[in-house]
Amino acid sequence: MTISKNIQHKVSPENEGATLATIVRNLMPDLSWSRIKKLIGQGHIKISNDVCLDPARRVRTAEDVELLVKPDGKASDKQEITIRFLDEHLVVVEKPPGVNSVRHPAERTWKESRKSLSPTLEDLVTKQIGFLTKKGAKGKSSRLRVVQRLDKETSGLLVFARTADAERGLGMQFFNHSVERKYLALIPGTIAPQSIESILVRDRGDGRRGSAPFSQPGKKAVTHVHIVEKFQAFTLVGCQLETGRTHQIRIHLAEKGSPVCGEKVYRTTVNGTLLPDGSGFPRLALHAAELGFIHPISGKPMHWNMALPEDFSKLLQHLRK
Repeated sequence: MTISKNIQHKVSPENEGATLATIVRNLMPDLSWSRIKKLIGQGHIKISNDVCLDPARRVRTAEDVELLVKPDGKASDKQEITIRFLDEHLVVVEKPPGVNSVRHPAERTWKESRKSLSPTLEDLVTKQIGFLTKKGAKGKSSRLRVVQRLDKETSGLLVFARTADAERGLGMQFFNHSVERKYLALIPGTIAPQSIESILVRDRGDGRRGSAPFSQPGKKAVTHVHIVEKFQAFTLVGCQLETGRTHQIRIHLAEKGSPVCGEKVYRTTVNGTLLPDGSGFPRLALHAAELGFIHPISGKPMHWNMALPEDFSKLLQHLRK
């Protein structure tokens, strides 16, 4: 059995947190689980107008799920990325939410037709540089070298190296924690300005990353938090990274009882308690607003700011009313 006609569905509150595969099964109960996963992997399913290839992706209330007769990857494939700085050594870009920074190693063997249904930031920027340098979409633009990542749902400034020398120079600055990185995050309730320091481990006891006693082996993580704007039931906070561990801001804020709005992983505490949210925001309300470092070749100090994306900005406008 296949999809005979396009189907549109808005996620109801009772299906909050269900996997995409479950939603598709509810809409087409005659399909087997293996068939559903295959259809998702082929690009037949969109969430909020973006192709989703992850059957385990959890949906949020009021999100639009669309089942397509024919795969449609055109919208994401043609997405244009704003380039803030480009030279022969590096490129700084504005990452939109909903795009993976780089491709998972297991996906690198995918056919190009499948990759085009869900291009990564690395893919899109490489293609755009090809056009800007007159090499076209199929031109041999120098490959990008990954020195940092942002979560798929996080928006903001991100740098790729373009040469081995730049990769080494930027990598050393990230290793020495000298890169300036400032984020904006919306949280439920409020939090006192503070510096959060902990030892992060891969498994805090329930399979998720988290903090452990300082006596345990792990990686030191430090986040400096301050208040940017207070609303009636929410607070916009600024987070400056002293270190840059995986999910550091998300973990630190959640462990203080103030998870980032839209958080799906760390909203549940290690003892199973579900922390409040109430925002209804369908993704992480987290934005990499500032980025600064020393150019690894010229030695020139460089700094950029990026405005909030439209969905995050509209959320704050709504809270100000």
